[in-house]
Amino acid sequence: MIQETALRNIMHIDLDTFFVSCERLINSRLIGKPILIGGVSDRGIVASCSYEARHFGIHSAMPMKMAKRLCPEAIVLRGNSETYSKHSQNVTDIIREAVPIYEKSSIDEFYIDLTGVDKFYSCQNFSSELRQKIIKETGLPISFGLSSNKTVSKIATSEAKPNNQLSIFKGHEKPFLAPLSIRKIPMVGEKTYRILCDLGIRKIQTLQEMPVNMISKVLGKNGTGLWKKANGIDLSPVISYQERKSISTERTFNVDTTDIGKLKSLLTAMAENLIFQLRRGNKLTACVTIKLRYSDFQTYTIQKRIPYSASDQVILPIVMTLYEKLYQKRLLVRLIGVKFSHLVGGGHQIHLFEDSENMFNLYQAMDKIRDKYGDRLVMRASGFGAKTISRWNPFTGGPSPTACQSSCLTINGKSY
Repeated sequence: MIQETALRNIMHIDLDTFFVSCERLINSRLIGKPILIGGVSDRGIVASCSYEARHFGIHSAMPMKMAKRLCPEAIVLRGNSETYSKHSQNVTDIIREAVPIYEKSSIDEFYIDLTGVDKFYSCQNFSSELRQKIIKETGLPISFGLSSNKTVSKIATSEAKPNNQLSIFKGHEKPFLAPLSIRKIPMVGEKTYRILCDLGIRKIQTLQEMPVNMISKVLGKNGTGLWKKANGIDLSPVISYQERKSISTERTFNVDTTDIGKLKSLLTAMAENLIFQLRRGNKLTACVTIKLRYSDFQTYTIQKRIPYSASDQVILPIVMTLYEKLYQKRLLVRLIGVKFSHLVGGGHQIHLFEDSENMFNLYQAMDKIRDKYGDRLVMRASGFGAKTISRWNPFTGGPSPTACQSSCLTINGKSY
């Protein structure tokens, strides 16, 4: 039997229906009403919905047309990424001041390592006081789970919602998890769920009672990991959050150029590739930087803070606008680069306020093709003039053997 070797205290925080809660701070008349946030047209997608709307079977990523059919009286709002980013930062600032180690896993979720706090103060009391402090200073409802590891704490948060808290003490992880649906385990997606159902596994208790070898034969390494989580075992650490985490790519020309068409084409290709890497790594950026180095080696940069995004139609226009502002000298250009910083974890679904269902499906289709056949197989027509640039997965992979030698990708200041 696999056991954890040390007692930890891990807190998971989730801002309940975050986008809806932010809108209700602005307009109190929305309280208690079914709210849908996302694309306001019938071709849009639901980015978030209130608990009142969920009673009608509505969920995120559902087509807006279907959601309005299920709940005709729902109030539909386009949403404002800038507002949500600001409130997320306010919560982050409070947590940063209160705890030594925290991980911002998405715009509305945090993990906090409270290990050792219990030597001086009750972790349950500390967590409860932190929750009340966030509620008081931001006005946002918040739920948390507290246990010995990240998986159990996240599931506990889910069970505590809405706007509540739940602590699972050491040794009580398995009894707590046992009666819950297997879908409560974070790593269980639709495909895995169907496989488990075919095996007659619908409750976590069933998986707990199975030999680990049996499930690993079906799901491989993922099966072992799933069995551990079902048994309340998770040794993954809380990764200290660094605000200025970044990815970037640069291109040094063999021959300096003033070809504006070539510069724009290459810039588009580089930015599009990095945006795809964001989505593949389940990351969002809040800052875009453009870099130019002229033939006399003078280097200039310009940047802009943006609402968290991993969307082509949001980021690419900003990239081109910054380039137009920066490239004023009309001198020979030696190097051009793009950088995305202030990264956080998060999926594309929080950027669907302007997206149609077709656009959402297009992103998914393009990303699947890129994952299977290569990063540069699908690209915008405006980027066709660019030569192959470095193919790199900054979150899970390494450089492609076909990468152009004159390209460079930088992650947190380290060049590759």
